[in-house]
Amino acid sequence: MKLHTVKLHTVLVALTVQGAMITTPAIAETPEEQGLKVAQAVKQSNIGWKDSETSLKLVLRNAANQESTREVRSKTLEVEGDGDKSLSIFDHPRDVKGTAFLSFSHTTTPDDQWLYLPALKRVKRIASRNKSGPYMGSEFSYEDLASFEVEKYTYKLLGEKPCPAGTCYELEQYPTDKYSGYTRLISLIDKDEYRNWQTTFYDRKNSLLKTLTVDSFKQYQGQFWRAEKMTMVNHQTKKSTDVIFGEYKFGVGLKDSDFNKNSLKRAK
Repeated sequence: MKLHTVKLHTVLVALTVQGAMITTPAIAETPEEQGLKVAQAVKQSNIGWKDSETSLKLVLRNAANQESTREVRSKTLEVEGDGDKSLSIFDHPRDVKGTAFLSFSHTTTPDDQWLYLPALKRVKRIASRNKSGPYMGSEFSYEDLASFEVEKYTYKLLGEKPCPAGTCYELEQYPTDKYSGYTRLISLIDKDEYRNWQTTFYDRKNSLLKTLTVDSFKQYQGQFWRAEKMTMVNHQTKKSTDVIFGEYKFGVGLKDSDFNKNSLKRAK
């Protein structure tokens, strides 16, 4: 998952030296070129991890601050030349146990996503038009769960702002997908490690919709940063979702055949 991802939880054309990127935005000709180069650096900083597994906890909170919790296992495969593949399996509570979500992210074509519902014993395809809908009752949409790919947006660097890492680039992103639930996103990307600390989402009417905030990151293999906890707040519904990640394991031997519609039904 953009739990990616992030969306929740968070991928881009390579510049070879990260250190050089620190000064690149300053010499680009336009804010759009500056923004693209920051996005490319984000992508380059997260290439080469191959595959990973982790567990996570979703804490869903309604407007009255009542909570419910879901426990999920997640597997992700890095795909060269395209977006990542991911498989999420719900283990708890009982009413969602066995539910599985499969996502194939793409760079220039619509993402492919499927949801297996064990009560119905069938696989449901998530249509492109419906990807702005809520994922399993959370404040994340299906769109948020796809991996970040440079080609999915156009960009504009708005400037710099303070952030938990010191100073962050303020990067505005405009989705290229006509079915996106957003008109624009504004992210805070730190200047040293290119981690996304916060993203603000604006709906199709360009009204403030929700904000994703990362509390902390952990580094793996001396290179790859992953969020430890993130929170998505919906400003319109007053609901929120916390995502608390367990330890990541990399290089676990996942392969392409582990990510197909048949794997949804046999996911345990």
